[in-house]
Amino acid sequence: MAVVTMRQLLESGVHFGHQTRRWNPKMKRFLFTERNGIYIIDLQQSLSFIDRAYDFVKETVAHGGSILFIGTKKQAQESIAEQAARVGMPYVNQRWLGGMLTNFQTVSKRISRMRELEQVDFDDVAASGLTKKELLVLRREYDKLTKTLGGIRDMTKVPSAVWIVDTNKEHLAVDEAKKLNIPVVAILDSNCDPDDVDYRIPGNDDAIRSVTLLTRVIADAVAEGLQVRHGGKGEAAEPLAAWEQDLLAGNEGEQTGGSESAATAEGSTAPEAAAAEAAEGQPAEAAATEGDAVEAPAEETTEAPAQV
Repeated sequence: MAVVTMRQLLESGVHFGHQTRRWNPKMKRFLFTERNGIYIIDLQQSLSFIDRAYDFVKETVAHGGSILFIGTKKQAQESIAEQAARVGMPYVNQRWLGGMLTNFQTVSKRISRMRELEQVDFDDVAASGLTKKELLVLRREYDKLTKTLGGIRDMTKVPSAVWIVDTNKEHLAVDEAKKLNIPVVAILDSNCDPDDVDYRIPGNDDAIRSVTLLTRVIADAVAEGLQVRHGGKGEAAEPLAAWEQDLLAGNEGEQTGGSESAATAEGSTAPEAAAAEAAEGQPAEAAATEGDAVEAPAEETTEAPAQV
């Protein structure tokens, strides 16, 4: 089943490029035609590139990777934050700080500072031991850090790949990703340079509906990759089935304490003792044998650990 349909791309305006006077000649192979002074992007190619990018993102996340969503232009801010939060991935939708990737060690210190300020109750002047002015300064610092770093507060290392809306505007992020050999997945409008992107999706990076649709597709790929990652253990255990599970159970049994061994012996000997008493007993002494059968497991279970 296709990740996205041609109708969805058309309805979202993914096929509209920039004016013919604003274009990058390297994008010529991704363009279908020109109409009313505007380039029309070839959506047949877009569909194939979307599938390729979708598979890459899915496999990356399935193998434990993370995707950083980047889009600071107004058309992308809301969808970037919404879709990244939906799948639990970091994002940057305000301003790209130089060194967010190449100097992540310093950025992580600012994230730690932001977490420290989160513990401060800015409304409780008496308990804080600070003046109102000092609390106001700290609140402003916290608001500034939250605005720029709030989306990456849980990011502990550089991402495995980045999703970028408008590579021209986010050229700093593209440059840093290339320096660190981080794969770039991005929308390519008619004025972009395709050489900067590893997994290209020719499309409109200015229309809100287009950006929202393509960002949602990438988020869906992340979600599917997470399902594969978390479900991988269960899927791997099914074909291994009996003998590996028995081997694992045997190893765990050897490492258990004496109390667990006694409980295991009690569970295994009780049915055998009850069956033996029932076979040896006489019909006339049914009541007596039932009493013996109740006491028999207790006698045998006390001796089971000694025999081991």
